[in-house]
Amino acid sequence: MFHPPHPESYRDLLRAFLREDWGTQDWTTAAVPNRPMTARVVAKADLVLAGLPMAAETLRLTCSSITMEQPKADGQKVAAGTEVLRLRGSSHGILLAERVLLNLLQRLSGTASLTRRFVDAIEGTGARILDTRKTTPGLKLLEKYAVRCGGGVNHRLTLGDGVLLKENHLAAAGGVRAAVEAARRTAPNLLKIEVEVENLGQLKACLDLPDVDGILLDNMTLDQLREAVALRDRSGRRVFLEASGNITLDRARAVAETGVDFLSVGALTHSAPAVDISLRMD
Repeated sequence: MFHPPHPESYRDLLRAFLREDWGTQDWTTAAVPNRPMTARVVAKADLVLAGLPMAAETLRLTCSSITMEQPKADGQKVAAGTEVLRLRGSSHGILLAERVLLNLLQRLSGTASLTRRFVDAIEGTGARILDTRKTTPGLKLLEKYAVRCGGGVNHRLTLGDGVLLKENHLAAAGGVRAAVEAARRTAPNLLKIEVEVENLGQLKACLDLPDVDGILLDNMTLDQLREAVALRDRSGRRVFLEASGNITLDRARAVAETGVDFLSVGALTHSAPAVDISLRMD
């Protein structure tokens, strides 16, 4: 079960989005009557919803008297034509909130929808879809929430959430063993250590180190991934394996079927297209 972040964690972000959109004065809205209205927010394509709590907070910050009925929930698949929100209140308030509200829903639902496609593609393999830190600056918390709405798993939200020794860390430390030993001395005792490897030689070195909890297999072929899984299994180590690099929808199932535990997909947050959602006043 996924839970949305608390509004306090993104409220200032929404305020900044609204200020950016409003500028100094919305002359267009000021030119039309301010009266009670209803509005419908409708999915214009099949999608997985994400961002409804953020939409509600956007409305509250814009005009607290607007009420919102929510017939659908984040994480649900909805078909084109489905009403996902109904708003009642000040026409000026709805108009002022409209673009920021839709931008968030379209972007976050796009991420959730793409994530669900990856999750569905590897169903039954036992592997899981991970996100990465390749997020939009300022939107990381919300984009990673959208990944959870789509059925994916968050990797690290911040650098402090785990140790991931990548090629540049290994180069700076002078190799796998030196990097792992330094990380174990430095990091809190319960923090997991994962190492990125580019070949099976590095993998074997990691399996010889008791402080390694996980191994990221970067840009390996399917044959290499299968061999990596076999080496891990023969070692008797309970080390998780994460495949990364060029994980496309077409390739995802074949990668998952090699026996790896996770597939990390940067595209979930850096390349997911926004979905089509509209708001119409009645």
